[in-house]
Amino acid sequence: MQMDVLNPTRKTIVGIQFLFVAFGSTVLVPLLVGLDPATALFTAGVGTLIFHLVTRRQVPIFLGSSFAFIAPIISASKQWGMPGTLAGITGVALVYFIMSALIKWQGRKLLDRLFPPVVIGPVIILIGLSLSGAAVDMAKNNWLLAFISLATAIVVLTFGKGLIKLVPVVCGIIVGYIVAVCMGLVDFTAVREASWFALPQSIQHFHLPQFAWEPFVFMIPVAIAPVIEHIGDVYVVSEVAGKDFVKSPGLHRTMLGDGLACLFASFFGGPPVTTYSEVTGAMQITRVSHPQVIRIAALTAIIFSVIGKLSAVLQSIPSAVLGGIMLLLFGTIASVGVQNLINNKVDLNKTRNIIIVSVTLTMGIGGAILHFGNFSMSGIGLSAIIGVLLNLLLPKEKTTD
Repeated sequence: MQMDVLNPTRKTIVGIQFLFVAFGSTVLVPLLVGLDPATALFTAGVGTLIFHLVTRRQVPIFLGSSFAFIAPIISASKQWGMPGTLAGITGVALVYFIMSALIKWQGRKLLDRLFPPVVIGPVIILIGLSLSGAAVDMAKNNWLLAFISLATAIVVLTFGKGLIKLVPVVCGIIVGYIVAVCMGLVDFTAVREASWFALPQSIQHFHLPQFAWEPFVFMIPVAIAPVIEHIGDVYVVSEVAGKDFVKSPGLHRTMLGDGLACLFASFFGGPPVTTYSEVTGAMQITRVSHPQVIRIAALTAIIFSVIGKLSAVLQSIPSAVLGGIMLLLFGTIASVGVQNLINNKVDLNKTRNIIIVSVTLTMGIGGAILHFGNFSMSGIGLSAIIGVLLNLLLPKEKTTD
């Protein structure tokens, strides 16, 4: 279906559908890390509009909360508090700005050299596996609720058709929430007391992030995986839309737009954002890929962010329901890393590749920490840096005919 045959009403309906495809993941991230879900909707909506402005309103991409930063945000907030963590997220924007400049200068060649699949695959696997403990901890609060939510998401993902297949998170949360209400496990006090119209908490109590070097440097390495994911998503969106967005408006512009959106999120108390492949899937199914529809989805997200009762309902979701969804989602993230290695035909018979994958995974899963005075680096960020260094330093094996 082309954009010129859609009247304003249909454009709006399709745009709202696209938001619901991204809704579950967008609000799930802040719920897991202790941020305001209404703020996440607001920063995702505004961030998407910023992205479209930078990319000359050509690229049909929606930016939502990034799962790559769940574990780092949780870890950083324990060390430096949420204000310091939000300041650290500005480091994510810096990575996007640098990558944008490098792509403008050198094209993709330099990125391919720094971040080949043998480095990115293990990092993505770590993003999923590092969160597995948190998923189990939340699910065990009520295993029945967790399994009902998980089973619903699996059924939708396996047997769903069309757009329904793209919203397993939303379906799992809704069914789990209804069961929790029937079991008397949901407290509606906050929902009753909430006003219908309310600005997101971060706007009501706006304050600048408390800048510190430690969380800033801590967050920078974590941005490597989302940067590579961004590049892949732009190529996929180009295929779906039938246009070469890598050439025009250019990958450097899409990267810059993503970085500015992340910077905006850090100042307004939202999680870092990333390109959402779920919405790309929705475009493929509906055959609607005009950027204007994505902007309607972004505006809808902003409208939803000021509905006070919606935010209160989201925050009343039992942790076991979220835990059940996480059991599927975080394992899926890890499987994407494995798929990345397979699709790019990374030869694990080569000693060099085995070393990079093994050391990266072991350092990340084992919880290695490096201390530099008062500063320390650990987790995904440390593993990503080690993977990059090993790839640059280890000699490539000679191929024989």
